[in-house]
Formats: sequence, C-alpha cells, structure tokens
Amino acid sequence: MGVIYNIYCDESCHLQNDHQQVMVLGAIWCPLEKTREIAMRLCEIKLRHGLSPNFEVKWSKVSPAKLLFYKDLIDYFFDDDDLHFRALIIPDKSKLRHQDSSQDYDTWYYTMYFDLLEALLKPTDEFRIYLDIKDTKSGDKIRKLYEALCNNMYDFERKIVTRIQAIHSHEIEQLQLADLLIGAVSYVNRDIHTSRAKQTLIERTQLRSHYSLIKMTLVREEKVNLFRQKAG
Repeated sequence: MGVIYNIYCDESCHLQNDHQQVMVLGAIWCPLEKTREIAMRLCEIKLRHGLSPNFEVKWSKVSPAKLLFYKDLIDYFFDDDDLHFRALIIPDKSKLRHQDSSQDYDTWYYTMYFDLLEALLKPTDEFRIYLDIKDTKSGDKIRKLYEALCNNMYDFERKIVTRIQAIHSHEIEQLQLADLLIGAVSYVNRDIHTSRAKQTLIERTQLRSHYSLIKMTLVREEKVNLFRQKAG
C-alpha cells in the first residue's frame, strides 16, 4: 500500500429548507504522517494572532478585526504542498426533483458526498475519511456511503477506504480550515457582497489559486479542485 491520507469533509448551506439556493460540499486532504505537523502550524498561527489554540476557525466568524489572521490561514494552505482542497458546488437546490429519481433529500445529500469523494480515491493508497458530525441520525447514511465508496472501487476488504467517521469540527484543525475554504466558495457562488473582510479573503483565494472559484477546474487539479454539479 502507498500513502495513507486523511480526508476532512464539511459543507455549507446543506439543509433542504434553509432558503439558500447554492450548496457546497468540500474536503481537505493531506498525508496521515503530516496531520500532526499541520495541526501544530495552524495552532501556531492562532497563537501568533493572540488567539487561543482552542479558538474554532469558521467562515461565519470572519471579521475585519481578524482579517489578517484569516489571510494567514489562507496563505498557509497554499504554501503547504501537503494540503489539498476539493469542492462540489450545487448551484441551485430548488431545481432538484427527488421524486423523479425515487430518493429523498438525505439520500441525495450522501450521493453528492460520494461524488465529492470518489474522485479523490486511488487504489494504490489508503484513505481515512472524517465528516463533520451534524446530528445523531447520520450514522446509517455514513455506513451506506462507506459501502458505496468501497463497492465502487471493488474494495470489499476495505483496504483502500479503511475508515469513515463523524467527528466534531472544533476538535480538528484541518476540518476548521475546510470550513473556511468551503465558506469562501459558497459565498462567491451565492454572489454575496455584505462583508468586505470576506470579500478580501475570497480575492486572496482567487489570487493564490488562479481560479475564480465559480467555474470548474481541470479534473486533475490537486490544490484547489472545483466541480459544479448539474441540478436534478
């Protein structure tokens, strides 16, 4: 077996009736052997800006007072070659017609997670997948997602995808960084302009990635990989 990777997943505007058209699922991944070092670096950035190492990074917390801190986080992501990000953008949830495919919203939601993750998996490596826990009822759906990913790769002994687990974002630095990047992608795709601080972070991300964060990237793009899902 080759490299062992940890994949950290989160989402923005994922609720069915949240009155938001755009939904974004995203994942940050890195080699297992680098996870501790990356977490330490992220904590060091917090300390450098006078924040507690327990401060939870969230897109919703971005403000002018903490703008330099969040810019440092964005720059750290792009400067560390071991960190990678993929997002799946659903442009308009209101156009989904679940009745046409005989599935409910939750089933469709985890099908989108399959689409997000399937592109990251390689038969030569091992993957441990962590999803931000949302509620106590997600366990069965996560098990089905695990089964679908393994079956798709003929990984019946689960040697490629060795773990899928729900975790709390406040406990994992990489998951917090995923929330920040997903928030930026969601914000620009929702065409919101209410926060100059958030707009500044988006511009920084666009500059460093060389992408608009709206259009699809090349399939093999590994640093910032974006895919727009057709509604329906």
